[in-house]
Amino acid sequence: MFGLIGKKANTLIGIDISSTSVKLLEIGKNGNRYRVESYGVEPLPPNAVVEKNINDAEAVGEVIKRVVAKSRTSSKQAAVAVAGSAVITKTIQMAAGLSEQELENQITVEADQYIPYPLDEVSIDFEVQGPSEQNPDQVDVLLAACRKENVELREDSLEIGGLEAKVVDVEAYAMERAFELIEAQMDIDADERTVAVVDIGATMTTLSVLADGKTIYTREQLFGGKQLTEEIQRRYGLSQEEAGLAKKQGGLPDDYDMEVLEPFKEAVVQQVARSLQFFFSSSQYNEVDTVVLAGGTASTTGIAEMVQEKVGTTTIVANPFADMALNSRVNASALSNDAPSLMIACGLAMRSFD
Repeated sequence: MFGLIGKKANTLIGIDISSTSVKLLEIGKNGNRYRVESYGVEPLPPNAVVEKNINDAEAVGEVIKRVVAKSRTSSKQAAVAVAGSAVITKTIQMAAGLSEQELENQITVEADQYIPYPLDEVSIDFEVQGPSEQNPDQVDVLLAACRKENVELREDSLEIGGLEAKVVDVEAYAMERAFELIEAQMDIDADERTVAVVDIGATMTTLSVLADGKTIYTREQLFGGKQLTEEIQRRYGLSQEEAGLAKKQGGLPDDYDMEVLEPFKEAVVQQVARSLQFFFSSSQYNEVDTVVLAGGTASTTGIAEMVQEKVGTTTIVANPFADMALNSRVNASALSNDAPSLMIACGLAMRSFD
């Protein structure tokens, strides 16, 4: 079974494999308070992962090995995620009162009517959501299916990196779990609010809209921080690695802010506004209450204010660690800088406490 719902392990480290880096996060818990035990981010070689598909499991595994060593975690069990676009989910109704084994048997028999791929090519999992509103004698069951290749490439990469994949989750669900931490900081009643989480990664921007704390809409678009890196490379004749470092650490010529960074920030704002318009035009909603920016690009100075001005909605930058304690080996300022890009890793690490 595809471990979307995976069984409880001791401590799971969250491993987020994006197009440009591997992010590791380990969280502990003391009473009701979470604590960041270890974390690390390591860049991936170009084209090892393209649009969230692993092309080179060996290269990804070597980077995982490096980030594990750098973070100094002792845990060997991990949760990893596949992109939402790689997963088919469907809510089906089944008879109430069936045991998990009976549900599994019935779903195995009936799955081919819900999944447009040969069943021997997919990993399937399910979770009972609760009584069906339409029929009290039935329960709603969330069915998730993903091509086995997607799951196995992640498992192989973790194994090469010295870890065991205990859970294979879906990015949208990991984001939803991490959002619980943001929600607590915002002091909002999620049951009455609609929140748009815009995750601007290196190559992909993902909009997730949450209502009642649950994801009701998700959409991926090809756009990300890599476009800024490439523009820095082109304009200043730098390598990809040099451009990436300069983007983070500064030291670029005086014309950088006005000529390169400002146009990119405006492109980000347009992308966020366009993503929201797509959501409004395909749903009964015509506004959201809050916009939360996540992903590496969200750390760009002034971006939240620009988005807020453009879309007319309160906009904040995600920091799931604002209320967490930190292990003494964790670099607080580095973690704070990387925080918006660690939402998925955080949601995965929180699987330890399900």
